[in-house]
Amino acid sequence: MSIDAPLIAILVASDRASRGEYEDLGGPAAEDWLRKVVTTKLAYKRQIVSDGRETVATALRELSDVDKADLILVTGGTGPAPRDQTPEALDDVIDKRLPGFGEAMRLASLKEVPTAILSRQDAGVRGQTLIITLPGKPSAIATCLTSVFAAVPYCLDLIGAARIETDPALCDAFRPKAAKLG
Repeated sequence: MSIDAPLIAILVASDRASRGEYEDLGGPAAEDWLRKVVTTKLAYKRQIVSDGRETVATALRELSDVDKADLILVTGGTGPAPRDQTPEALDDVIDKRLPGFGEAMRLASLKEVPTAILSRQDAGVRGQTLIITLPGKPSAIATCLTSVFAAVPYCLDLIGAARIETDPALCDAFRPKAAKLG
């Protein structure tokens, strides 16, 4: 499938949402945040899977390898509960870990809620796909994305993914200035 726009996949890890018992709010919140901040025309794919290491890992592999997503945001499954296995699924699929993402997201969240230290958000690269794991709560998603997204466009450049631009009034994406030869 050929698309003109960068593909952003939003993967929701939730037993209840996957069974239709709960209306997912995290996936729409992540997409809404991106639609406000990113000025590049994007294609979106949203998918809901049950919690668990293998279901999340399988979905991540498909979104990265088959769908060729440039960025995957995973909401949910980052806590300490037994079924919260999104970080373990991430471990199973990434080539490189980017621990600064998780550190920055937890630090930003800790300013809002003391239980942020229980969250295990993280990020990593699989091929030409950046994967960022997020909490499932919409307000926490916004906090986390706001804390790290200035680095995302340059990271995508570095891994050979599609180029995206942001609204500098909402997120001033950082890209190093080209060195002057002289």
